[in-house]
Amino acid sequence: MRSYLKFLQITASLRTPSLVYIVTNEDRRPYRLFCSIIGSNKDDILMLEEPDENIYLNIRHTKDFRFITLNVFSDTHSKVYLIRASDPLSRMTLVWEGESQVHCIVEHHHGHLYLFTDAAREGVCVNSHYLMQCDVESPGPKSWKNVFLEEPGIILEDVDFCNTHMVLILRQGRKLRLCSVNLPLPENIQVPAHLSDFHPLDLPLPDHVCQILSGPNYDYYSSTMRFTISSPVMPDAVVDYNLLNGKWQIVQQQNMLHERTKVLYGNAFASSAGKLSSDGADLSSEDLGDCDWNELSEYYACEYYDVPSKDGVLVPLTLVYSRKHKQEGNPGLLHGHGAYGEILDKRWRSELKSLLDRGWVIAYADVRGGGGYGKEWHWDGARTKKMNSIYDFVSCGEFLLEKGIIQENKLAGWGYSAGGLLVASAINTRPDLFRAAVLKVPFLDVCNTLLHPILPLTAIDYEEFGFPVDHEEFLSIKKYSPYDNIQKDVPYPAVFVTSSFNTRFGVWEAAKWVAKVRELTQYDPERPVILNLTTDVVEESKYLETKELATETAFLIKMVNNT
Repeated sequence: MRSYLKFLQITASLRTPSLVYIVTNEDRRPYRLFCSIIGSNKDDILMLEEPDENIYLNIRHTKDFRFITLNVFSDTHSKVYLIRASDPLSRMTLVWEGESQVHCIVEHHHGHLYLFTDAAREGVCVNSHYLMQCDVESPGPKSWKNVFLEEPGIILEDVDFCNTHMVLILRQGRKLRLCSVNLPLPENIQVPAHLSDFHPLDLPLPDHVCQILSGPNYDYYSSTMRFTISSPVMPDAVVDYNLLNGKWQIVQQQNMLHERTKVLYGNAFASSAGKLSSDGADLSSEDLGDCDWNELSEYYACEYYDVPSKDGVLVPLTLVYSRKHKQEGNPGLLHGHGAYGEILDKRWRSELKSLLDRGWVIAYADVRGGGGYGKEWHWDGARTKKMNSIYDFVSCGEFLLEKGIIQENKLAGWGYSAGGLLVASAINTRPDLFRAAVLKVPFLDVCNTLLHPILPLTAIDYEEFGFPVDHEEFLSIKKYSPYDNIQKDVPYPAVFVTSSFNTRFGVWEAAKWVAKVRELTQYDPERPVILNLTTDVVEESKYLETKELATETAFLIKMVNNT
């Protein structure tokens, strides 16, 4: 039995430190909640035990450390209980309950509880998260009120709190906003109200932001909050925002420019450029003008398209390319994921610079099944609708070739984990569309894996890909499963498959798929299907990560540029 340290709080009423923690059973299911009085010789006190194998426990503290929230999840319901941190052995209060597998976070601020969730409202499913409020003295499932009125086209992605403000991360189409609202909320404004009624302060952001992540922000009483800002044409910036005046400061960011110059690292003339600008004068930080964000927009362009899929739905497509090397008929790499409602990673990645500087176009297809466009977008690419994700990806590839953005026979695909399923299925659907592909720890043998519950799958995996014991869903899985749809006697693209004995999806999936592709498809020595296996945990070693990325990049260059 393992114990996981989840919460530590000095409890004033007991005058002794206490520790509230959860333990798991042999199946690693968190099922018991304990309170330990530190320094006491007595046994730890069992606060709650859930014998039902379908129920999981999780605890966290509110950011002001006044309360502990206990989340109880099962395949039929979700509940949140509130425990006073000053007296953890007092009665737990049920503050919210809803359907299964929903996201719910409770925070406390000056006598009010705030609930951030995507649960159904009065039995009606919602398309995105929303924020509710209730009084801490009279909490309960029926006590919550919406804070903001629903506004078409605006998605609330996340919210964070400090003593003086709440900060909202909002999405309007492709555009992201980061804005702060003063706390406590004005008493003269009755909730729910429009966001504009609270006079939010929009915090500065660079162009082409694709993701905003809240930092740890441990100091609840500080008015400075930290966020990580990501863009396809800017290295990740860790930024501190002063919420009192809106000023900001980058505290960490990879620098891609030679010091005190506008010369990009890796350029052929970089070594001769030295530390002088073209007119021979030093460039101070003030001379950089609009380069405060250290964006690379001067060197790399970012463009957006809406691509019609097979059923007419418009799929967002993002392109990044070198301004210096862009021309018609460039080689290109198309990324996709489309699962679990997760946002496609479009952040600047230094390893792609090698391809960009060789004239490659890097494309990102936000196919259905992924995140960023509401829950409907996710579920339109899950379970029996999984083929929508694959059609979206294929349509984006066809668009790139038809518009001449990428030269025919020079398009490659790239997918990680469930994204590997997407790319492999797209290859099965249109093997002639791709010249090469990289599949990293891919999910390829969907039918067999879902039919064997001893494998490390969760309820979320079945909700995402389907329940094969249901006849209709079995047929749907069989239709898109990469291992079950390899075309016979057809030339396939060159494929580089990486897998590890330490991944969640079995290494045998990659091995079986590679063996079957080699057996069934038309052999071409110019289009090898390579299996790269490792016993190492690549994610834990920067050297191994770099080595693997270099191998993948070399493979793509050799397979595509040599055609």
